[in-house]
Amino acid sequence: MIDIWRKKFILSDSDRPATLEDIRPSEADYEALDPKTFDAIEAQALFDAIDRTQTEAGQLVLYRSLARPVHDAAVLQQKQIALREIADNPVLFEALTKYAGKAAPLEKSLKYLLYGEFTGGLTTEEPSSRTDKLEFGGYGYRQFQDGTQFAVELVESAAQIRQPQSAYLRALLDTIRDFGESRIYALMKGPVYSSSGKFKTKKEKKPFDLFARFRPSLFKIMPTVLFFAASYGVLFFFENFMPQFSASYIGYGILALTAPVFPIILLAMGVSDRDSIIYPLRKQFRESPELAKAFEAFGMIDELLSLYRYGQALPGDKTLPEIVDDKQHRLLVSQARNPLLIRTIPGYVPNDIELDAAGRVLIITGPNSGGKTAYCKTVVQIQLLGQIGCYIPAARGQLVPAEHIYYQVPDPGQLSAAMGRFGHELQRTREIFFNSTPRSLVVLDELSEGTTFEEKMTISEYILKGFHKLGASTLLVTHNHELCELLQQDGIGRYLQVEFLQGPTHRLIAGISKVSHADRVASAIGFSRKDVEAHLEKQSGGS
Repeated sequence: MIDIWRKKFILSDSDRPATLEDIRPSEADYEALDPKTFDAIEAQALFDAIDRTQTEAGQLVLYRSLARPVHDAAVLQQKQIALREIADNPVLFEALTKYAGKAAPLEKSLKYLLYGEFTGGLTTEEPSSRTDKLEFGGYGYRQFQDGTQFAVELVESAAQIRQPQSAYLRALLDTIRDFGESRIYALMKGPVYSSSGKFKTKKEKKPFDLFARFRPSLFKIMPTVLFFAASYGVLFFFENFMPQFSASYIGYGILALTAPVFPIILLAMGVSDRDSIIYPLRKQFRESPELAKAFEAFGMIDELLSLYRYGQALPGDKTLPEIVDDKQHRLLVSQARNPLLIRTIPGYVPNDIELDAAGRVLIITGPNSGGKTAYCKTVVQIQLLGQIGCYIPAARGQLVPAEHIYYQVPDPGQLSAAMGRFGHELQRTREIFFNSTPRSLVVLDELSEGTTFEEKMTISEYILKGFHKLGASTLLVTHNHELCELLQQDGIGRYLQVEFLQGPTHRLIAGISKVSHADRVASAIGFSRKDVEAHLEKQSGGS
């Protein structure tokens, strides 16, 4: 059986729950996507477009799949098989949907138990909105009951689902069922017996162990009975052994004075339960690999359901691309459409994608606003969807999972006074080049801007030849047709240009464009030569 598990689970073992922001790539912590690429390819918008999860766990798993995609072909192949089984078996889909839906309402209660701060008091209040911490009134009894009930429901409901055929789904359900055999599950299901900071399950407790049963309630039967028995004893003493004081009701007075002690005793027991039982127990729960793995499996089931629903909602052609295990990246797609534009632009023009050994370097030329950037984003977004085991909006597809995906765009907001635009962009290109492998996908939006034409030609040439020798799939968007012709002489690259009839069609065809249609763009925004001359004439006429 292949290993489908990540090194780090989504259930945090710290004192705060994991969030989407924790999963998002950062400069100090990223995997296949660096933060600049994550933003450039609109990964957040892509997540919003495909998210059909029912649970927080599923949402975290799906977000992690996009932000930190795996590149193990075997895992992705098994994930696709599970997705096909869900698509082909409506009974299984319905059972899993009910399973996730039933557990979803209790899911937050586990988070409140594991990460809540219980501030005391006789009332149990909702989380405070005045702080980023999960603060509650009470001592955690309700959260303990609800949170542990979630774990029990998770296991018992999984046991009722018929065993699926796909190894991926079987592994997820078996993990949840196996959690039901763990000691942590026994503690969560109860009863729990405690003594001096140690805990035992019902199975572990011997008949003569001095361990008291923990009852998650502020109002406990035995202390209540003892208190009222003691109070009655005081009254009985005065009435029977000191009858001379009975007329003055001293006994009743003493009884009235002791009554306020009862809630104080209850609160003291609540503090003791919280600090010596609930907090230590929930620390064990947080640090339990069995619970974390079961919660992970629960989220992965919901992720699969979300991917299926997304595929069902896709208009037009859709497919699960063939996943190939190879030493070099490859992406071959027929009639690919942009996952983010197919809903807003019903007539979106599909294009083929060919990144293989013969066309490992793809150079795209053509006028502004012709669809070059949209095509590049389509390539990367299609790769990313396929690499999480998802449907892609295309007729057919085949891909090798990418170890790294890079997308370089001009970033003037990050310029430094000492480096300038040219140095800044060249540094980014250098970072991409030295971290790329033959199983990488790289998009470069122009190269060597901010220097002379001759230097731009020289630098761009050796960079593109470097990527070609490196073996990474590389897309370059450029207006520099001279560079294309130079590389073409050495037999490097495949060349696409934006088709242009009366206007751009957003279709890419073979060839190299030698015109940019800058005059058309200038006219469209009212800043053509004619617009400038008309403005100057108006100004001189006015003076």
